[in-house]
Amino acid sequence: MAQFTQNSQRFDPYKNFKFRVKWDGQYVAGMSKVGGLKRTTEVVKHREGGDPSTSRKSPGRTEFDAITMDRGVTHDTAFEAWARKVWNFGAGLGAESSLKDFRKDLILEFYNEAGQLALAYKIYRCWVSEYQALPDLDANANAVAIQHLKLENEGWERDTSVPEPSEPSLT
Repeated sequence: MAQFTQNSQRFDPYKNFKFRVKWDGQYVAGMSKVGGLKRTTEVVKHREGGDPSTSRKSPGRTEFDAITMDRGVTHDTAFEAWARKVWNFGAGLGAESSLKDFRKDLILEFYNEAGQLALAYKIYRCWVSEYQALPDLDANANAVAIQHLKLENEGWERDTSVPEPSEPSLT
């Protein structure tokens, strides 16, 4: 079976360095790293009394791992504003969390080397469980300052409406 239906001449898998994240209908600026999408289904072992001494296995609960997102520190407050909806320092008793809108649905778009949208995933009911505003600071370092979010989620699925792009040729 061909790995690529629209581009049968292609045999290299997509590279992992072209992507964008969208929430609230807008792209998030400066995104440099997104953790992988991973789900795990527990194994339920069982056997009946008359079965051989081996277990049967069936699927149990499915868990979706948290997704991490990193970006360079800028004046854009999108990370901080979302993290503040889960817990807002000094907001007062009963007003620390924004229960109405602390969850967001996200879209993770994945592009081929030519910058064409190749895949997209919808990530559902995300909320910030960890926020790092600044990294360790080091006067002897030569690095970009990175903000970090850890997002809990209740599942994701591939957006099947995104077709395989017809890749361009320079000839």
